[in-house]
Amino acid sequence: MSKIRVYELAKELKISSKELIELLMNEFSIDVKNHMSVIEEEDADLIKELLAEKEKEEKDKNIIDEYEEQIEEEVNKVKKKKKKKNENKEEKTDENASEVIEIGETITVKELAEKLGKPAADVIRTLIFTGVMAAINQEIDFETAEKVCEKYECIAVKKEETEELEELEEEEVSEENLVKRPPVITVMGHVDHGKTSLLDYIRKAHVTSSEAGGITQHIGAYTASLNGEKITFLDTPGHEAFTAMRARGAQITDIVILVVAADDGLMPQTKEAISHCKAANVPMIVAINKIDRPGANIDRVKQELAEEEVLVEEWGGDTIAVPVSAKTGENIDQLLEMLLLTAEMQELKADPKRKAKGTVIEAKLDKGRGPVASLLVQNGTLNVGDSILVGSTYGRIRAMFDDKGKKIKSAGPSIPVEVLGLSEVPEAGDRFTVVKDEKTARSMAEARKEKIKDESFRASTRVSLEDLYNQIKEGNVKELDIIVKADVQGSVQAIKQSLEKLSTEDVKVRVIHGAVGGITETDVSLATASNALLIGFNVRPDTNATAAAEREKVEIKTYRVIYDAIEDVKSAMIGMLEPEYKEVVHGKAEVRATYKISNVGTIAGAYVIDGKIIRNSEVRVIRDGIVIFESKLASLKRYKDDVKEVGTNYECGLSIEKFNDIKEGDIIESFTMQAIERKKL
Repeated sequence: MSKIRVYELAKELKISSKELIELLMNEFSIDVKNHMSVIEEEDADLIKELLAEKEKEEKDKNIIDEYEEQIEEEVNKVKKKKKKKNENKEEKTDENASEVIEIGETITVKELAEKLGKPAADVIRTLIFTGVMAAINQEIDFETAEKVCEKYECIAVKKEETEELEELEEEEVSEENLVKRPPVITVMGHVDHGKTSLLDYIRKAHVTSSEAGGITQHIGAYTASLNGEKITFLDTPGHEAFTAMRARGAQITDIVILVVAADDGLMPQTKEAISHCKAANVPMIVAINKIDRPGANIDRVKQELAEEEVLVEEWGGDTIAVPVSAKTGENIDQLLEMLLLTAEMQELKADPKRKAKGTVIEAKLDKGRGPVASLLVQNGTLNVGDSILVGSTYGRIRAMFDDKGKKIKSAGPSIPVEVLGLSEVPEAGDRFTVVKDEKTARSMAEARKEKIKDESFRASTRVSLEDLYNQIKEGNVKELDIIVKADVQGSVQAIKQSLEKLSTEDVKVRVIHGAVGGITETDVSLATASNALLIGFNVRPDTNATAAAEREKVEIKTYRVIYDAIEDVKSAMIGMLEPEYKEVVHGKAEVRATYKISNVGTIAGAYVIDGKIIRNSEVRVIRDGIVIFESKLASLKRYKDDVKEVGTNYECGLSIEKFNDIKEGDIIESFTMQAIERKKL
């Protein structure tokens, strides 16, 4: 019996793969994993019939719906007229109410006049009467502006810089304006496995020859087209840049193409790339390249991928693997189609009508043009003339170029551009946001610089075995990410399995990367991005790795005995568990007399009837067998002397913090809460 793939049927029915999967699972109870799954021809025919019937029903409904809509529109018009009348009445009653105006640390006279809705000349006159001489474009401080607002019966409220930054980040997303955007793809893999050849072939086949020249060198990103759909490719140096960007909080990649040579199999850099993808939680499509070579073995590659916990679809997993040849172009179109289908399943959307925001891909200082930055617009539309805040840099876009070097006036979501007009060279991975004007951008950039300066004085809070509990005490399930490097593969597997077995309901241990060889700078960069521990077994860090670890405050622990490594992690995990507490009662005293002293409160004359009363301990007041108050002992004296403790059958004077209602006959119980160290997981 013939079968058909889900995405092929979706294309035939002119609906998305996601819609078809939902239909199959809900209406027909057919278990479908993803768009690459296959279904029987009989089921496909039933679906076609069902959709045809639904289409016919919808056509019949349309006539009735149109008529109902017309009636509804007429009713709404009448309602709107009534609403306007009511609003006008409300406006008249609110005219006398005081207006609230938000002002930053400083404001120009012109801006203040606009906020007050008064002529600038009137505001200048008011300033002169308050003893301040200021021109229309001159800045005045908040206190001066507040006095002016009082004269006009307005209330001035200080708007903090941090609030403005938060507003930029948390701009409301309108569901109505969301449109489909092109996916952003990064190509990763081992050296000489054909990453560049693959990109070159895609560029030649799907970008016209007149546009192809110098793209990579020009911007570090470009767009290709397939069946009218756009795809944006990031041409980065590899997973080091990918991780460096992720370490800065810039998750810009939607899908990763992992290139593996069919004649070479998985290499150390490929395994590292897989670890980076998993840590970033980015969907991955494997391109098994060089299938035209004589020694190509696709099944061996799939086997090696399975060993790294990457199961391809044919083997019951959910990772798409496409055998390709960058030399002959075999299956390249199929690879691009899989990219579009994966993007379709992710439902990548953005709002082109909002203010633009995105990430810096790369930046440089050009002798003739000044600071030049390659930006990837992730949301909104970026226009020439926009004022932007980029990390701790700012500027106004003077000129903008697309990936072909052509001058453009605007760029929408997922489009890479090169811009001129920044004050300084930003860093790769910096976030950019469009703000209302250059003055706002400058003041925000300065505020960020100050914040960065303050933070640099404080020690970096990287995770370490010694203070693990202090660093990860929030959240119910704690995660401890670990990177393992060892001298032989057997040791890597043994340590990985032993550490992951330590996971409990309270603490989860996750080995995000394990490999053979010395500890390198790449390992440190992955640890930085993932806030992970670096454990080395019979290996040492090289000079660059040591320098990077010191700079990034990443802890590297090296061991020669596996048992020691496991015990250290186990101890750290015990430290992550919140300690248990038990109450230790020290003694009881009976109140025999009370004295009220001004400026001190009530002092109790007590007799210790059991155990001892300890100074600075916690106490509870018991009256008629009922606890009426709990607090700390404020003072403890024998005659006129302060004492640390008073034993059984001795008299003492005491006072209790925040409690003066002590009465004769009350029992004062002294106790402390003692932390019990957790010994077992």
